[in-house]
This record gives sequence, structure tokens and C-alpha cells, in this order.
Amino acid sequence: MQDKYVNPFTDFGFKKLFGEEPHKALLISFLNTLLPEKHQIEDLQYSRNEQQGAMVMDRKAIFDLSCVSPSGERFIVELQKAKQNYFKDRSVYYATFPIQEQAKRGDWDYKLSAVYTVGILDFVFDEDRAESDDSVVHQVQLKNQHGEVFYDKLTFIYLTLPNFKKTLAELKTTQDKWFYIFRH
Repeated sequence: MQDKYVNPFTDFGFKKLFGEEPHKALLISFLNTLLPEKHQIEDLQYSRNEQQGAMVMDRKAIFDLSCVSPSGERFIVELQKAKQNYFKDRSVYYATFPIQEQAKRGDWDYKLSAVYTVGILDFVFDEDRAESDDSVVHQVQLKNQHGEVFYDKLTFIYLTLPNFKKTLAELKTTQDKWFYIFRH
């Protein structure tokens, strides 16, 4: 019998391994390596990965994965193999959908659950190259003029996998192992 492998860095492989109910423990394990303690996931529910714009003529958004935790946090996970111009802009646009879907009709206090957009990238942003930043994980939040987090419920996490250089023998954490799987 011949071995069969699924490449998690292809659209098919990513959705097969992480986007199906029988394998959601894999997605939970991966996301928990990126999330703060207060937003660790015990379970999640997959939600629609296609969102329509507000008007018929508006552009729709199709996420690789979209899910919600039982406590209401929303997660968009995007796999991007080829470098794409304006990927950060696309991430911000995508994040508006899980924010808007939390709106309640009628009397509502505007309290929102956290939204995380995770980009698993097989390229490095040009601006990160210029700064010779070799970080793998880039966590971005809205900050004020003093560099203090102004709003902690909207987080963008970009993984620049070309910067992950560890060998199999150097892997120590669960996060290292996930990055290695995606990279190799």
C-alpha cells in the first residue's frame, strides 16, 4: 500500500485538514498556539466562508476558513501561497464581515466579541524585508499614540513562513511543529 500525504499549504489540503468537522481539533490546536490565554479555544463551530457585501453590487468575500468559538470570538484563517498586492488591505476588509455579523437589530449596546484574522503566508511583506525583520509571527492591534493597545478585540496575525528556519531537531513547542508542517 502506498503512503498518501496531504500538503497543508495547498487550498485543497488546507481545507481538508483544517476545514472539516472531523478534523477541527487540528484547527483548534493550531489557533491556540497563536492566541492569548484569555481566548484559548476549547471548541469551535465552522461558519459561512462566503460573505455578501451590503449591496448587490458590493464585492463579496470568500474566506478559506471562518469559525466561531462558543464564547463568541470569530476567526478568519487565510492561506496565501503567492505574494498578493494589498493583502493587508484584504485582511482588514475581511475582518469587517465578522464584526458586522455581530450587530443585533433593535436595541443593542454595541458590545463586540473579539475578531482574529490569521494569514498564513508563504511570502514576506516588502516593508518587512526593508526592516530586515526575520520574525515569523506578526501580531497587529490598534494602538494609540503612546503605543498602548487601544482596542484589543481586533487582532491580525500574519505568519511569514519563509522566515521559519528551524530544523526538525530544533522543534520544541507545538507552535514550532505547526510552522514546520506548513513550511515543509
